[in-house]
Amino acid sequence: MIDGVKHIPLRRVPDERGTVMHMMKRTDPHFIEFGEIYFSTIYRGVVKGWHKHRDMTLAYACVHGRIKLVAYDDRDGSPTRGEVNEFFLGPDDYALVMIPPGVWNGFKGLSEPDATVANCCTHPHDPARSDRKPPHDSGIPYEWGVREH
Repeated sequence: MIDGVKHIPLRRVPDERGTVMHMMKRTDPHFIEFGEIYFSTIYRGVVKGWHKHRDMTLAYACVHGRIKLVAYDDRDGSPTRGEVNEFFLGPDDYALVMIPPGVWNGFKGLSEPDATVANCCTHPHDPARSDRKPPHDSGIPYEWGVREH
């Protein structure tokens, strides 16, 4: 696992009325600070990424549908520099993935017609404090296509 990245299983409480899906409480040991929460929809086959934030820790959960979330560490001095992590978030892995500042990340929609991702991050989004690259940037050693195992 990339240094500072966390995968935290989340609680789902289903009953005959529907399902409560927990995401984060300020009493959770992994809670850092509240900046903002937003929701992002992504269509099947679309990639949103790459991006990294200088100050902000991201806390992603896929609350509807399925996504592939990918993180890449190119931080100078990091013990996991050069590592890539892949997470498949959705109904069979309802989890929080926390991405620390300075780690490239992006996600791809896997469900039809779309998926919804919640991000409860530590700072309000400031485009001037983030960097972006296109999804197929050669500086990041990752291909978004389906891999046959």
